[in-house]
Amino acid sequence: MLKVTCIFAAWVHGDPRKVVYPTDSYGQFCGQKDTLNENKTILFYFNILKCASPAVLINLQCPTTQLCVSKCPDRFATYIDVQASYRYKPDHWNYFKQFCKPGFNNPRKSVAQVLRDEDCPSMIIPSRPFLKRCFPDFSTKNGVLTVANQTTFKDGRGKTRNVTDLREAAKHCKKVKTLTLFSFFLSRLPSGLFIAMVVSLLFLVLLRFTAGVLFWIFIFGVIGIIGYGIWHCYWEYSHLKGIPGSDLTVYDIGFQTDFRVYLQLRQTWLAFMIILCIVEVIIILMLIFLRNRIRIAIALLKEGSRAIGYIMSTLFYPIVTFLLIAICISYWAVTAVFLATSGEPVYKVMANQTLCKYANLSCDPETFNTTNVTKLCPGAQCTFAFYGGESLYHKYIFIFQLANAFVFLWLVNFAIALGQCTLAGAFASYYWAFRKPADIPLWPLFSSFGRAIRYHTGSLAFGALILAIVQLVRVILEYLDHKLKGTQNSFTRFLLCCLKCCFWCLEKFLKFINRNAYIMIAIYGKNFCTSAKEAFFLLMRNVVRVAVLDKVTDFLLFLGKILVAGGVGVLAFFFFTQRIPVFAKEAPTLNYYWVPLLTVIIGSYLVAHGFFSVYAMCVDTLFLCFCEDLERNDGSTAKPYFMSASLHRILGKKELSPKKAVG
Repeated sequence: MLKVTCIFAAWVHGDPRKVVYPTDSYGQFCGQKDTLNENKTILFYFNILKCASPAVLINLQCPTTQLCVSKCPDRFATYIDVQASYRYKPDHWNYFKQFCKPGFNNPRKSVAQVLRDEDCPSMIIPSRPFLKRCFPDFSTKNGVLTVANQTTFKDGRGKTRNVTDLREAAKHCKKVKTLTLFSFFLSRLPSGLFIAMVVSLLFLVLLRFTAGVLFWIFIFGVIGIIGYGIWHCYWEYSHLKGIPGSDLTVYDIGFQTDFRVYLQLRQTWLAFMIILCIVEVIIILMLIFLRNRIRIAIALLKEGSRAIGYIMSTLFYPIVTFLLIAICISYWAVTAVFLATSGEPVYKVMANQTLCKYANLSCDPETFNTTNVTKLCPGAQCTFAFYGGESLYHKYIFIFQLANAFVFLWLVNFAIALGQCTLAGAFASYYWAFRKPADIPLWPLFSSFGRAIRYHTGSLAFGALILAIVQLVRVILEYLDHKLKGTQNSFTRFLLCCLKCCFWCLEKFLKFINRNAYIMIAIYGKNFCTSAKEAFFLLMRNVVRVAVLDKVTDFLLFLGKILVAGGVGVLAFFFFTQRIPVFAKEAPTLNYYWVPLLTVIIGSYLVAHGFFSVYAMCVDTLFLCFCEDLERNDGSTAKPYFMSASLHRILGKKELSPKKAVG
């Protein structure tokens, strides 16, 4: 009922256009079709220096007039200079007035009144669009921060300012454009994830036939990719030697909207090279010390490959889980956006005078000019601040968002649990078939899915609920930590840190218990609590085997995921940097391609994780069945082992019963 109420309220009051399009001071969307701003897709700040004001952190809105424009200014100019020369330099005035309020064309109006009423900006500076907003065109010259090769500029109010002031203002704008950053790069994600899905599926098919060889390819492939990264970082580091400004530190240049500036620093490439070297050394050392265990783990994976070979349909089940989770994520995201953007426009008083007592108070733009605010605070304006309201619904927006997040976590965990139980049931039917493949049931995956839906929905939902509660507590702790940052004392920080650590460990433990509980549910059909208890004690009785074989197998699968993500990342890098001639015209021109690149890499890893989970689930199921087989049977004719001869040799039994050897 709570979820239904939350969704209904969100879809009735929400408007996702507020996330996609920037909004000017009148609450109008920039670039929206069939409006006056259809061809004005970029947001322009009248005085970006005001974005350094603390009001940005309060309202998440820069306290200056904001206007939708078709292009950003490309030169330095002040209103005072342009007005003084408009008679004999009309081109300058015609260019400048496009950044004034719509309809303003009165250069005879006094400068003081124009600046007071903010009819026009006091200045314009060379800018370029970044995430649909005009930001100063920063660059470095001989290690000095500049804008259009200038280190100072006139602010149009009689002062000469340094461009570092613009840098501080741009830094404070980060919070204002966070949602736009997310939506901008989200549109570039699906193609990369689709490639990762295809590559992961191809690797799973290859694993069926060449498990051992392919995993050694994974291992050396990861080492090779990281090695290439080290060489490339060293080449960039050496190439920048002697170039003016390359020896500056990240701290020296501060925050830059053009993140390519950081790639011009030797320090950046040195840091990348050190990090990659550390990762390379760790992987090589692990391979050296675990080489014998890796051979055993690969043999276990071969047995898993044999099981998947008999039940090939399991290779495609991750697509079902992927679609279910994608539906959950999409539904949660749409509902969250509708909730976040619900409400009516809220306008607040923006005053030039810092002592104005009406500053940041709510106002009505239709009646604002009839109030005495403009008299007490000359130049004050009633401008759009955000979307919200004072109704009971708006007061509980946060509760609705929390409920939406909780149901999202529950549904995602249930989808994962359903997949784990389904795969476990299919692979268990392979293991407990005495004569393979003759005794394997027909359509084992479909039968297992039907059993999970018909008989085990309650157990799966209960396990997902417990995990979702712990995850929600972790989300709340992170939220509290963010809100209390800078205000809490040492004891509070210590307490929050302990709680976050404890619940992180609890979540990992519950995931481990749930996973093995679902395997026992698939085998015996018992309820969640009983299955979890039996699985836990069974694993504790075989803890050495768990640590040695299962975790080394997880490490090998992890290397496979890294190879998939790294391969797709390299392809995305060449695509976004327009280095692939075939797709050069299709590739978007980005000021900063590292954000979409990292998004694609992380998304590709998650997709690969979903597909490689088939092998992980197969190995875990076979291992748990093996442990159960050892306790239930003794290898005699009356109680023969169900494990295959190869698995029997791998995991330490010297001989099988005659009947099993023949089978």
